Amino acid sequence: MEKQVRDHGATPATIALLDGKIRIGLSDTELVRLSESDSTLKVSHRDFATAIVKKADGGTTVAGTMFAAHMAGIKVFATGGIGGVHKENPFDISTDLRSLAEIPVIVVCAGAKAILDLPATLEYLETLGVPVVGYQTDEFPAFYSRESGLNVSVRLDSPKEIAEFAKAHWNLGMRSGVLVANPIPEAESIPRSEMEPIIARASVEAMEKEIHGQALTPFLLSRIGELTGGKSLKANLALLLNNAHLAAEIAREVSVMKEKKI
Repeated sequence: MEKQVRDHGATPATIALLDGKIRIGLSDTELVRLSESDSTLKVSHRDFATAIVKKADGGTTVAGTMFAAHMAGIKVFATGGIGGVHKENPFDISTDLRSLAEIPVIVVCAGAKAILDLPATLEYLETLGVPVVGYQTDEFPAFYSRESGLNVSVRLDSPKEIAEFAKAHWNLGMRSGVLVANPIPEAESIPRSEMEPIIARASVEAMEKEIHGQALTPFLLSRIGELTGGKSLKANLALLLNNAHLAAEIAREVSVMKEKKI
């Protein structure tokens, strides 16, 4: 992802916590350390103080990354998929959605994670006043799949349009983020009809094992990887690179607008 960002003219800054300190940008050695550690915390809003006090390493969620990015003055953030409303429990709602309502950052994703209740997630975003931009699409992508049958709030077809939209949104005094839904490349997309029964099976297994809270999403993604024979992991990697590419192009446009004082 960092290479994609550099190759398209922007500067990557992977966000995490190391030894209890928020880090904006990591070295290759630090990235390996973070990914291989067995004690890395999953850090959202409520977990920053825990990681700091315990001097722990932590990978930040979408909400956590938005918080740190905004504090550092970063306006564009690329991820895989956002969290949302869980199918297993409608009261299990990701902090990502609240952060999108409160933190003015452009978030580039491949939609919400397909394991979620996508209609409920979009309804929640609408209630919170978060614009959902479809990049070259009228349909909200479903992470592994390009299609979901659900509409975005606006379609925009270029990084420049997205940068202009975000500026107009914030110039009005809006404080929410701008969610950019970027469909997975067609070559790596898995049809929704193929994914839905696999996701349903993984969800049932999670409920049978009484897995919930922060452990639920990692379990579901891992189990789906097993059930698809690694096909979903390949798709996940493809959409991450695709999102990093688009985010870099949007960041360039934001920078140009800033330099020209548009």
